[in-house]
Amino acid sequence: MSSLKSKIFVLFLGIALGLSSPSFAQREIPADSASLKDRLYYGGNFGMQFGTITLVDISPLVGVMITPRFSSGLGFTYQYFNDRRYMGGVTSSYGGRIFSRYNVLPNIFLQGEFESINFENYNLVTDRFERIWSNALFVGGGYFAPFGSRGGANFTFLYNLRHDNRRSPYGEPYVIRVGFVM
Repeated sequence: MSSLKSKIFVLFLGIALGLSSPSFAQREIPADSASLKDRLYYGGNFGMQFGTITLVDISPLVGVMITPRFSSGLGFTYQYFNDRRYMGGVTSSYGGRIFSRYNVLPNIFLQGEFESINFENYNLVTDRFERIWSNALFVGGGYFAPFGSRGGANFTFLYNLRHDNRRSPYGEPYVIRVGFVM
């Protein structure tokens, strides 16, 4: 693992282990209510980068608490990418994901996720870009930092069991995400 990758992993692990509080990775199901409305949570990731390379990432999600420790949900991803160093360097990616989370400790969760992303992939055989679907099977875990009575931030580290450098929008088999839920 490179020095930068090691530092990112140590930082993530330090945050995950150092910031404990007595809440669950999503809010608890109220004891007197089992309605779907009370069990739903919303959130996602949002990222921006501007300059020579512009990237905008919008990834909303909705989940449902199935039990006090287990939840599942759906998410959508849209990314706009513009690299001004190249003619035709503008593209977008889009897709969806299904995930499940299990809280092993009050703020620590395990996550499994299936994601399918449509993006422009460079084909070495035809020597051109072609739009393809790439499927990923992520496993990993994360830390939930609560704020307020309903929300918080998720720090998630996932590893793609199906990673293929020639057919993936990700340069590495792992993905680190920071997102919010409410």
